[in-house]
This record gives sequence, C-alpha cells and structure tokens, in this order.
Amino acid sequence: MSVPSASFLGAIALSLTLAGCASLRTPSCPTGQERLRTAQMFFNQKPGVSDAAFRKFVDDELSPRFPDGLTILNGGGQWRGSENQLIREASKIVVIVLPARGDPSAKIEAARGAYKKQFQQETVLLVTQATCVSF
Repeated sequence: MSVPSASFLGAIALSLTLAGCASLRTPSCPTGQERLRTAQMFFNQKPGVSDAAFRKFVDDELSPRFPDGLTILNGGGQWRGSENQLIREASKIVVIVLPARGDPSAKIEAARGAYKKQFQQETVLLVTQATCVSF
C-alpha cells in the first residue's frame, strides 16, 4: 500500500476548502424575498421516543425558544453504529427560519442538548444554510 504524497494531500485539502467556500456564498434573493438562514435539526427516535413524547419535547423545549414558528417533518435515517452495524430509526426533522437579528446559536444548542439528555441520544444532526425567504 503506498502512502499519498504531501503535495497530493495538499491539493485535496485545497480543493475541499475551495468547494466549501463556494457553498457558503450568500444567495442573491429575488425581489420580495430577504436573505435569512434556516436550521434543520434531525432528531432520531429511538424505540421508546413516541410521537407524544416528541410533541411534549416540542412544547417544552422548541416552541419557547422559537416562538415565531417551526416545521416538523417525519423522516427516517440510517448510520453505522459503534459496533459497525447498520442502524435505522425514524426521525423528526425540524426546520426553523432563523430571525434576521441576534444569534440563535445558544438556543439551538440548548435544544439539541435537552433532546440528547432527555432521550439518551448521542447526537442531534444540525444543518444551517443561507436561503431566500418571503413571508
């Protein structure tokens, strides 16, 4: 097995960096829309996390932090667990249009932490992105 050269690894790192920068551009929005960010949180539902338990979590943890609204979608996910076994679980995807003012990071992290603690989850996947929004 040969080891990749330092210049080869450097070229890969540079191309990944440039690709990442390209995806971080703020979109130019059409007339009538404004530039905002969205957050998508993926909450896995281990067996025992019922829809009623998730609804209570939304009422107690998410709604107070994001009173302007959010959308909940049903989904399913899979990944390799620590024993290298494929794990499939139902999930809830919560989409939030983040406010233009202030930094909602602390609220997002508090909600993720509360879910992990309450339902013994290792992680809550978070995706944020710039987007154009019209209300």
